[in-house]
Amino acid sequence: MKILVCISHVPDTTSKINFTDGDTKFDTNGVQFVINPNDEFGLTRAMWFKEKQGASVDVINVGGAETEPTLRKALAIGADTAIRVNTPATDGFSVAKQLANVVKEGGYDLVIAGRESIDYNGGMVPGMLAAMIDANFVANCIGLEVDGTSAKAVREIDGGKETVSTSLPLVIGGQKGLVEESDLRIPNMRGIMMARKKPLNVVEPTDVSAETKSVSFEKPAPKGAVKLVEPDNLDELVNLLHNEAKVI
Repeated sequence: MKILVCISHVPDTTSKINFTDGDTKFDTNGVQFVINPNDEFGLTRAMWFKEKQGASVDVINVGGAETEPTLRKALAIGADTAIRVNTPATDGFSVAKQLANVVKEGGYDLVIAGRESIDYNGGMVPGMLAAMIDANFVANCIGLEVDGTSAKAVREIDGGKETVSTSLPLVIGGQKGLVEESDLRIPNMRGIMMARKKPLNVVEPTDVSAETKSVSFEKPAPKGAVKLVEPDNLDELVNLLHNEAKVI
């Protein structure tokens, strides 16, 4: 089984976020980038298939050279080969189109993507990719078993879970639950050294036009000052909750 894991290069959630050029571009100065958490759950599940079923695992990213340290981390975790499509990730459609070309040429049986990336939260790439390569698709996937060309997936639905049967080729949009956080792997020194020798192939992009464009960004409004209410002043507390916080 050939598995391709899509890796997004996203800011660490502890990073301080700022914008430049009149709030039209993300300021990367001083920002540490990591593997998108939803993708890391998928990568960990792919490693299980590699170890238990002998699958091969490649990882892919659409982006510039600055994303290569993130791909190297994925290699250090255990992926066999990394692929970087040499073009900025401008919008979901263009990213899906670039990925589709690689999937078709590589003959992958299973593509594991994150449900969404934590930077733009678009949530559109896995579904569009599946449509472009004419593969089955399971969104919000929190469980996956593969037996030959048959697959059983569990996906999160409103208020519960749904188990579905499908077949390869398959694209999933994975998330927390596909594996547990305790199963995530931290690269050890041996893995880091081996990753330096593993292939990282740079693929030139196909000519694809972006269908959407970010016009501007806006940070959440700063939190207001805290108001303290005396324990015995319930009328004032009710007044603040009703007229200012508007929660009752």
